[in-house]
Amino acid sequence: MTRRRSFSCHALAAVVAAAACASSPSLQPKPIGAPTASPAPNVNPFVGAHFYVDPEFARMVARAPTSSPEDAARLKKVSTYPTAVWLESLETAKLAGPTLDDALKQEAAGGGPVVPVFVVYNLPNRDCSAEGSRGELFVDKGGEALYQTQFIDVIAAAFAAHPSQKVAVILEPDSLPNLVTNIEVPACAAAEQIYRRGVAYAITKLSMPNVFIYLDAAHAGWLGWPKNLPKAVTVFKEVITAAGGPDRIRGFALNVSNYDPPREPKAKKSGPDDPSQDELGYAADLAAGLAKVGITGKGYIIDTSRDGKSEIRSTPGNWCNVKGAGLGERPKAAPAPNIDAYFWVKTPGESDGTADRKAARFDENCVSDDAMSGAPEAGELFAPYLIDLAKNANPPL
Repeated sequence: MTRRRSFSCHALAAVVAAAACASSPSLQPKPIGAPTASPAPNVNPFVGAHFYVDPEFARMVARAPTSSPEDAARLKKVSTYPTAVWLESLETAKLAGPTLDDALKQEAAGGGPVVPVFVVYNLPNRDCSAEGSRGELFVDKGGEALYQTQFIDVIAAAFAAHPSQKVAVILEPDSLPNLVTNIEVPACAAAEQIYRRGVAYAITKLSMPNVFIYLDAAHAGWLGWPKNLPKAVTVFKEVITAAGGPDRIRGFALNVSNYDPPREPKAKKSGPDDPSQDELGYAADLAAGLAKVGITGKGYIIDTSRDGKSEIRSTPGNWCNVKGAGLGERPKAAPAPNIDAYFWVKTPGESDGTADRKAARFDENCVSDDAMSGAPEAGELFAPYLIDLAKNANPPL
């Protein structure tokens, strides 16, 4: 099983095929229809269940060279933890079914239900305000129709074929948040309506009695600012309404691939214009904002895959392979009121983006003062970074 943000040979072939299909006049985006299945119940899907442990993550960790027995022991522990499975290309969309089959095997071996967490991440003009993890689909090359028919519909079919299994979905990290704060970026402006329609289409197709959808809502240092939060709530409300209403999602995913701790006891707002100071505070602020537009009773997933050390950045806008990061809270269900789970969403040890200025997907943030040097392409194993995450883990491994 492969699960990488960089393109494999198969994924490159898919890109070529996508470009060919895009020239066909018969490949047109479909309208957003009403959901055809009942939504999942409004309950925490992780309570009374086990998280799915992805064997591909263990294999990736095993490839990391270590120079000491202590590092090797830490990485061995890391490899046993559950992580999200990223569906991020037309090719990796095909992993949804085999992953669910493997989850059934883990259920049989361990007893009790096993819930996999999928990150669905392949909108046209993906990561429109950054270059580091740019995707394979583009607005001007038939990307919307390909996203619908060869990505979302493929995943939806796999979920529908496993109706007895609970499935958690984190939908399109950074997409709608970019529409809140980065709409002046040309690639974001060009993608605005397709982002809106794409996320709404994904919700309508993936909403099923066994599928619990969490819409990405960035993090405290991004949308937690009082000037940004009301704008974000408006965008979320509009897209959710287009997708059939609030009951179509279970909640929101926070801090995906970011570094904010769930709780920062020492942090205090210096004034009313400051953002939420940690992710639990942001969850509370977001819930209050959503309640004003009639969206209530939602649960939250907080990504704790590298937020074990706080105050490691010179600015909250630095996101690429930030030095000094450590693994945070281990995945657990219902760790705090209204929090469905702490979970390792970002795959520990996978690079955010390359530090090679000559690379096609180079982003300047990956050579910031906060970024670890020597990083490979996004999605590739960055072994020194993984070792540091394990060394800096809090709680310790």
